[in-house]
Amino acid sequence: MTSIQDKPSLPPSFRNLQILEVLASEGRPLTATEINAALGLPVPTIHRLVGNLEAEGFLSRHIDGRSYQPGPKLRQMMQGVIRFWHQNLPQRDVLIRLNQRLGETCNLSIPDGDAMLYVDRVETHWPLRIQLHVGSRVPLHATAAGKLCLSLINDGKLERYLKRAHLTAHTGQTITDPDRLREALRQIRQQGYSTDSEEFVPGMIAVAVPVLDRSGQLVATVSFHAPVQRLTLAEGLKHLPDLRAAAEELTQLI
Repeated sequence: MTSIQDKPSLPPSFRNLQILEVLASEGRPLTATEINAALGLPVPTIHRLVGNLEAEGFLSRHIDGRSYQPGPKLRQMMQGVIRFWHQNLPQRDVLIRLNQRLGETCNLSIPDGDAMLYVDRVETHWPLRIQLHVGSRVPLHATAAGKLCLSLINDGKLERYLKRAHLTAHTGQTITDPDRLREALRQIRQQGYSTDSEEFVPGMIAVAVPVLDRSGQLVATVSFHAPVQRLTLAEGLKHLPDLRAAAEELTQLI
């Protein structure tokens, strides 16, 4: 297969698109050196281009502080494309079926630096609901999806996150102590799912499971949330088999 650096010379303005193309094709955060392995540009050039893309919001730093991922401007573009094909996306069919079984709002989220990004959701039919729209970014330490993401990164990345993160108390139940959070993440890693018991929004519970690629790496989380007036956390955990079945369907689509 022809690599990007083997393609005929292109105008300099296309270099930025090539960088985004490499990032999209890999489907994971990449350092400037990893991006350049496909481009073969002079080292100062790749760092200048990546820096410009970050400054303009097309790239952002990953939680590890070294690699890059889609930034807010690129995410807006991505969301626009997703909305364009919204009704035909197979992943949405998975969420629709999950919503029909659970009767609660179901979400698909992806890691986005120091937060989780909602990329799709199917709302509950009940009038009492939590308003978190597609494109919302929610904190890692205070949400089911975010804690699940943190539980699956290696210890070095986790410690770097804990050193610089502001563990804001969104409610009285939010875990703000690093030691308590480490222990909670250890348990999440062992059990394979994560919960939110009014830790982000008062009166809201949530349960999340991972969506893994074929190599076992986290690419997204599938979750549901509900008001405690309608569903307790213990009752919500009974939906774990449905969540895991949906996650497996999404893995097959990936």
